[in-house]
Amino acid sequence: MNATVGFGERYIIPLAGEFLALYPEVRLELSLTDGVIDLIEERTDIAIRVGPMRDSSLKARKLLDSYRITVATPDYLARRGMPQQPDDLAVHNCITFTFGRNPGEWMFHDPATNALHTRPAPGNVQASSGSIARNLCLTGLGIARIGKFDVDPDIDSGRLVEVLKDYNPHEPEQVHAVFAGHEHLAARIRAFIDFLAAKMD
Repeated sequence: MNATVGFGERYIIPLAGEFLALYPEVRLELSLTDGVIDLIEERTDIAIRVGPMRDSSLKARKLLDSYRITVATPDYLARRGMPQQPDDLAVHNCITFTFGRNPGEWMFHDPATNALHTRPAPGNVQASSGSIARNLCLTGLGIARIGKFDVDPDIDSGRLVEVLKDYNPHEPEQVHAVFAGHEHLAARIRAFIDFLAAKMD
């Protein structure tokens, strides 16, 4: 199977032992990458995809609903100050992505008007995955906007703090298990997807 780095580190690796204890006859081959792979070409049974589904030839099962949140370390905020509104990002270092329509801009919700608007997210570093952005953020390098499921443990432990919470537009970010749509799904594929879905509830 293939999974994004963040999802694989957060969920698949910790659950691998439990799944294999339940199904000792299954052999698990795990590849973690944030690139979109061709399941047939890569001979992959299951892939975990984050975001909107684009390939209509694949079957999908939703595992969880998430959204992005804006975070920084307490140390960074102590040094640079807590932004009170999106325009305050102009004097901060934002960790953005190398992909996306406008990677140097973030969407915000205006609680006064209910309108959505974009603001520049200036910074001197870009990441190619949520996992890289999270790790850069944890060093105190800047403010990042990352999938909530990626950083929940960091927020719970106090390693990261959510900022601009009142302005979060809660952009949906669904996580799916995708697989080729065969008439008779292999038992190993169904077992793993059912196992993951149960753990996500």
